[in-house]
Amino acid sequence: MKTIAAAEFKARCLTLMEDVQKTRQPVVITKRGKPIAKLAPLDDTKDDFFDRLKGVFEVADDLDRDPPEPWNSAL
Repeated sequence: MKTIAAAEFKARCLTLMEDVQKTRQPVVITKRGKPIAKLAPLDDTKDDFFDRLKGVFEVADDLDRDPPEPWNSAL
């Protein structure tokens, strides 16, 4: 994992953020040689309602074309 001093991080912050986004490799920021923070890429997963339900159910193509069998609620 790449490390960088806080002063250098301050000077190159925007460039480092672009590098982390492209390479997906985090960068540890140090102060006096001790790690104090980590710049890491965000996950690409969306926090969307429908994305969370992916694979849980299947959406029918066209219900008008081939209607399902009637449902009997008396059972």
